[in-house]
Amino acid sequence: MEIRSTTGEDLEVFVETVHTAFGRFPETPVDGGGLWWSALEMDRGLLALAEGGRPVGTAAAHSFELTLPGGAVVPAPGVTAVGVLPTHRRQGVLSAMMRQQLAEIRDRGRGEFLAVLLASEASIYGRFGYGPATYTTRLTVPHGAAFADPRADRADGTAGDSGSVEVLRRDACGEILEDVYDRYRRAQPGALSRPRRWWALRAGQPPVSPEPRYIAVHRDADGIPDGYASYAIGEAQTLTVDETIATDDSVFTALARFVLGHDLVSRVVFKHVPPEHPLRWQLADLRAGDVSEETDWLWVRLLDVPRALTARGWCADGELVLDVQDPFLGEHGRYELTVRDGKADCVPTDREPDLSLDVRDLGSVYLGGTAPSTLVRAGHIRAHHPGAAPLADALFRAERSPHCLHWF
Repeated sequence: MEIRSTTGEDLEVFVETVHTAFGRFPETPVDGGGLWWSALEMDRGLLALAEGGRPVGTAAAHSFELTLPGGAVVPAPGVTAVGVLPTHRRQGVLSAMMRQQLAEIRDRGRGEFLAVLLASEASIYGRFGYGPATYTTRLTVPHGAAFADPRADRADGTAGDSGSVEVLRRDACGEILEDVYDRYRRAQPGALSRPRRWWALRAGQPPVSPEPRYIAVHRDADGIPDGYASYAIGEAQTLTVDETIATDDSVFTALARFVLGHDLVSRVVFKHVPPEHPLRWQLADLRAGDVSEETDWLWVRLLDVPRALTARGWCADGELVLDVQDPFLGEHGRYELTVRDGKADCVPTDREPDLSLDVRDLGSVYLGGTAPSTLVRAGHIRAHHPGAAPLADALFRAERSPHCLHWF
């Protein structure tokens, strides 16, 4: 078997191979793109070839940026389009592609010290060192659900908010979406960038894709857009919000009030809401907000532990010795993590460890979305003394829960 990098000339065979791996047929592209694979970077793709040169596996990566706790924005290749033909599964093809891809990420010279992905199956990617790091839920609220805030709703749904909401068609507000999303993702830990070419090619899911949507745009008191909700009304008078992007909680609340007050709607479904979002608590009836489909979203894989730990910000001071195993790459390191005034120093050490863990578990706690003590209780992480887990919880906690809603 041979694994080689792809070029632009391989796009057609790459797309055909990955669709065959998943038992699907490629859609017909619209003018200028419009499909999930429109934004593939073919200089970051891999093809696995069987004897005779027949393609049997694919893997690719997008060049994203990831916002870390503390506000740092770092390069983060987004692994995607990973598939192996049914005839060649369980023959080492996937492992070989994953190993080569991680080696290329390290060798590209782009300063990439981690990788991210969305896992099609939760049981696959842990063995390659990826751990679930952000989570998302679906929130369903009946139309007209009352808010606990006693102030009377304004006609445009913004209540006491000093801004305003305007409804536009998706094809009339592309620049607004791009600008608001970019400001949002730079302040939200766990959020990924949406490169300009994604918007230009309309690659991905709504509101990036060309599927028709209405966009409720929120503007502040000066008329500057600072939030939006992308939505459509479907069967059973259900208004589904693809995503709500807001630069602060008051903007999110104003947009939620707006969609919940939409005429000829029986219920509103918010597809991507952080698990700890306050919207349910803002309703007069807590049970009116039905939380469902809580699931993992962004998975993180660290490739350089010291660089990763010193790149993010920290909310507490302290010292931890971490013994980190990386079985997939056959690596092992013990590191002394020292945090002072929001910044960390991380160096190799021979000291006795406070915690012993797999690199996948370090990926899970890295953004602050998974408490180290949870993984200790689950048997993933070994705490060598009673104070290790509480200290790790305090150190790895983020000032704001990480959340990612970008699909790739």
